Formats: sequence, structure tokens, C-alpha cells
Amino acid sequence: MITIRSLLPNLAPVERRVAQAVLDDPAGVAWRSISELAESCGTSATSVVRFCRAIRLRGYPDLRLALAGAVAHDDAGAVVAASGQIDPDDDAATITKKIAYADAKAVTDTASHLDIATLVRVVDALAAARRIDIYGVGASGYVAIDLQVKLQRIARTAFAWPDPHMAVSSAALRDSGDVAVGLSHTGTTVDTIDALREARSHGATTVAVTNFPWSPITEVADLVLLTAARETAFRSGAMTSRIAQLTVVDCIFVLLAQRDLPATRVALDRTFAAAQAKRVRRTRRPRPDSLAAE
Repeated sequence: MITIRSLLPNLAPVERRVAQAVLDDPAGVAWRSISELAESCGTSATSVVRFCRAIRLRGYPDLRLALAGAVAHDDAGAVVAASGQIDPDDDAATITKKIAYADAKAVTDTASHLDIATLVRVVDALAAARRIDIYGVGASGYVAIDLQVKLQRIARTAFAWPDPHMAVSSAALRDSGDVAVGLSHTGTTVDTIDALREARSHGATTVAVTNFPWSPITEVADLVLLTAARETAFRSGAMTSRIAQLTVVDCIFVLLAQRDLPATRVALDRTFAAAQAKRVRRTRRPRPDSLAAE
């Protein structure tokens, strides 16, 4: 299911109809014949086979087996949020369940499908970097700032640039000793792609964090980390995508901090102590008379 969603934008229109039918009713498709699925999608059995091969399966029997396994593996929470769609007439309790399920699913799916070898290479590059630039706009811009803050807490020189003009200007000053990280859920955000391309042209190592493996941002990245978020009509580009990106950010931070634990502890202690002065001191409040009398 994750593979289908990630490849959806790159499928031909006919294949996309088949993909949407699978995503909308995976349990039903698992029990249909190839001709039944083709008829329901207004296409041919040959197109269904092409779809199967486009998602890296040998044929329709493999698709049915994969769907049956995915449905069996899913938990009871999927009944509440089977499609992930939030309907206009959903009550507050149902919406809360759907959001909680979708967010948790984004985290577990991202973690289980993250390429660990690539993740380690990204951490290697960041550990050796003289300076780290981070690019992202919109919701991804907030994730970029979160990564900057985390890296600075462990004494890494990192800067997030949510403004596109400042991002590309900073990218123009990067070199082979630097790393540039670009975050874009769709992988099609022009400002982020431009900044990453500029940094790469000057020798910086470039990293892309995106949900789609064949998106334009991957063409300007030396290393690509994939998330597995599913956005819906009510959740477009800002909710599960953000949670999935933050999962990747947390993995990067912890692995990088682990490289030199003594230095990490010193940096965290110093930054924590400095921030303590910005917090309101707690004082004991007098107990109410009714309690004091007891």
C-alpha cells in the first residue's frame, strides 16, 4: 500500500485508476478476479497487469497475495479509519480516532520503510559537515527549523532557510565541506529544489526528504530519505506529512548524537542550563483555607 501511494503520481492515467481502486478497497480487491477489477475500473486485464509491474510485482496473483497480507496485518483501528478520509459529518470522537490512527500509521510506516543504509550515509555526511543548510517551505519549513534546533543543541553548525531568496543565497555559498538538506512532501516544491540544486552545483552533499521516490527533488539529491505519509482532502500537505518528516528528523538527530556521546552530553547540558534562565521559577502556592483546615 505504501509503495502504491508513493508511485501514484508517476503512473499512467489508466494505471492510476487501478491504483485508486486498490487503495480505496484493498480487502475487496484481494478477493476479486482480474477481469472484475478491470471492469470496475473501466479498463482491460492487460492494463491491470501493467499496473502490477509498475509497482514492482510480477502479476495479479502477487498483488492479491500482497493485499491479503496487508489487510490481515492491519489492526482494529483500521476499521475506524479504513480510508483515512475525514467526512464532513464525522463527529469529534471519530475525527480524533482517524487523526490518531493516521498519524501513528505515518510514523510506523515511515520507520519500517526507511532505507537504513541511506540513513547511516546521511548521518555520516552530517557528522563530517563544516556547515549544514536546511531548506523547506510551508509545513516542511517548520520541520526544517526543528532539525536546525536539534542540530544546534548538539553543537552542529546548522541553519534553516524557510525564505526562498535567503535559501538560494545561502546555497550559493556552500562548498564540498557542507551538507544541504531539502524537505518536501511532494518533492515538487520549486523553491526547495532550486536551493538544493544551487548547493549541489558548488560541491555540497545534498539530501532530500520526500514522500515520492521519483519526484523532481530526487534528481538534485545525492541521498534520498523517503517518508510514508498519506494525505487526504482534509489533511492536504500539512499533517501526516509533517509527522512523517519529524520521524526522520528524530532518527537523524539521535544517530548523530550517538556518534560522540560524551560531547553530546556536554552540549545538551550547556544548552539546557542556558535555557533554564528563560523559564518561570515555580513557587509553592498557599493551600486554600478549606484544605488547610483539614
